Amino acid sequence: MDSILVTGNGALSGQIPIAGAKNACLTLMPATLLSEEPLTLTNAPRLSDIKTMTALLQSLGAEVSTLQDGQVIAMSSHDLTSHTADYEIVRKMRASNLVLGPLLARFGQAVVSLPGGCAIGARPMDLHTEGLEALGAEIELKDGYLHASAPRGLTGAVHEMRFASVGATENIVMAATLAKGTTVLKNAAREPEIVDLVECLRKMGAQISGEGTSTIEIQGVDRLHGATHQVVTDRIELGTYMLAPAICGGEVELLGGRLSLVGAFVEKLDAAGIDVEETAKGLKVRRRNGRVQAVDVTTEPFPGFPTDLQAQMMALLCTAEGTSVLEEKIFENRFMHAPELTRMGARIDVQGGTATVTGVDRLKGAPVMATDLRASVSLILAGLAAEGETVVSRVYHLDRGYEHVVQKLEGVGAKIERIKS
Repeated sequence: MDSILVTGNGALSGQIPIAGAKNACLTLMPATLLSEEPLTLTNAPRLSDIKTMTALLQSLGAEVSTLQDGQVIAMSSHDLTSHTADYEIVRKMRASNLVLGPLLARFGQAVVSLPGGCAIGARPMDLHTEGLEALGAEIELKDGYLHASAPRGLTGAVHEMRFASVGATENIVMAATLAKGTTVLKNAAREPEIVDLVECLRKMGAQISGEGTSTIEIQGVDRLHGATHQVVTDRIELGTYMLAPAICGGEVELLGGRLSLVGAFVEKLDAAGIDVEETAKGLKVRRRNGRVQAVDVTTEPFPGFPTDLQAQMMALLCTAEGTSVLEEKIFENRFMHAPELTRMGARIDVQGGTATVTGVDRLKGAPVMATDLRASVSLILAGLAAEGETVVSRVYHLDRGYEHVVQKLEGVGAKIERIKS
């Protein structure tokens, strides 16, 4: 099993290109199931999760090809052969559940295994099924599979979600595009990935308004057509690499970065003593003089502080001056990186959904183990600022969400290498 060796090496300098958003692309790919005509995505990230979604779509009979070194994905669902998303594929990745709404909307039936992915909490499917049932679907759980049917098609309805779930919002919006009549989805998630999905669906002929707000209205249409769409910049990769110069010192420009994608995150960086400046090419980040200052962080749905940047922010705060409190309100069991950071000399006390971090002068390199996607990169960031060598094992998690992480960090002066097993 591969590992990554990181050696603390001082300040960073240069540019890092930011890829298309993993979470956006994994949502856009199932949208091909809504139409017989081709859907082409550009600016696609080159990640193992994208390969998993490709395999899932192909298992349903969709045609999926990657072009231009994987950055273009060409898809067609004109002749599907199956409506069943098998456990052996779905178990690898949570986003596999996003085929449920499109299959149900276009074909009136779907059988989808309960999903897998990172072990960061239960993340149940009930918000998805409640929304689809509000549109007239009949859904039953049997032997670990959701059996969904709508033999007379879906019908628009007013539905308010109990929680602003991103995945459930995406599934319901996609399903509603082909429902009869108007659907009003209240307490909808507002993430940029949802805005990106709606922009793509609109290019395909969907009639949708309100994306980016808590109320989305969808007027169902008889059919959707093909389109070409550019995947939005990955705000989580952007935030992750913004933390590299914050932790190590120096100045790094993130190509393709936009403040609108990371507003709440930038507010916390500013309070911690990190300058972020917009440039013609993206965002430039540098640490002010002296140590980073402690700040308190509470994860919230967009536009709040992203849960997917909590682990990386914790790595920064491990060497901050003072005590920081991080409160995780999105997922339970998402502090599994804390014991690994403690192995590097961090002082972290976890009580339920709250972690108290007391800054130390310097972290020390150590062998550590990645427990999930974001935890893996938080340990790499910590290793960049640590004294000596850090070996991060189980980095297959990393490949799910960060393309060419070693090359990108090497490009700005980090001392990092991947060790093949």
